[in-house]
Amino acid sequence: MNNSLIIGQYVPGNSIVHRLDPRTKITIIFFFVFIVFLANNVASYGILTVFALISVLTSRVPIRFIAKGLMPVWFLIVFTFILHLFVTKEGTVIFEYGIFEVYSGGVIQGLAISVRFFLLILITSLLTLTTTPIEITDAIEDMLRGLKRLKFPVHELALMMSISLRFIPTLMQETDKISRAQASRGVDFKTGPIKERIKAVVPLLVPLFVSAFKRAEELAMAMEARGYQGGEGRTKLRELKIEMRDILIFIFFAVVIAGLLILRSYG
Repeated sequence: MNNSLIIGQYVPGNSIVHRLDPRTKITIIFFFVFIVFLANNVASYGILTVFALISVLTSRVPIRFIAKGLMPVWFLIVFTFILHLFVTKEGTVIFEYGIFEVYSGGVIQGLAISVRFFLLILITSLLTLTTTPIEITDAIEDMLRGLKRLKFPVHELALMMSISLRFIPTLMQETDKISRAQASRGVDFKTGPIKERIKAVVPLLVPLFVSAFKRAEELAMAMEARGYQGGEGRTKLRELKIEMRDILIFIFFAVVIAGLLILRSYG
């Protein structure tokens, strides 16, 4: 069973990151996704990395757990870096072997894209690691409440997004279980021609879709049995409230953005 994927998982805790208002975390992550693309030198990438590491340390989520959870992502990061090495033809040639040439611009751009990718995955994963699905649903619904005037199903959208996040690790575990069962029957997913490997994926996808629809049906029946009829008239056990720690975190993040813009000007 593959439990290494951290996207969609929640780690209970009482750290300052856990106790932050979920709207604060979603807002900071939203802007972080934009500012990470503004970094253009070592110093600006450094300040973003420091912010990400401080966030991880203050969350008190075990470093080993996060590192293990990011293992599936490392392949994409390394692949992205290698792709830029051989595609980008800028700067001076620093390595040459036959028809392959590695330019300094390719190394710089590959590192930049890889670091951006890593920081985005790390920060966005902290949202689900430190926020319960109910908190995420309430936060998204509150942040989009203005759309209710347009008869937009805000509550249903927020609930759907929250359930989708929670289904990611479940579906990954189901995929791993089915692939092992198929492998025990002689199906080879890792070797052979590409065409044969694509054909071998079909016995994996069919039971996976059947399992996903079955779980969705069970969830719908459970919600219906509990009298769920949408968000209209529903009350909340815990009301969202911005506290002083949320304001201080916003101030700290604003300082990070200011520092990034200043350092970027020297790039």
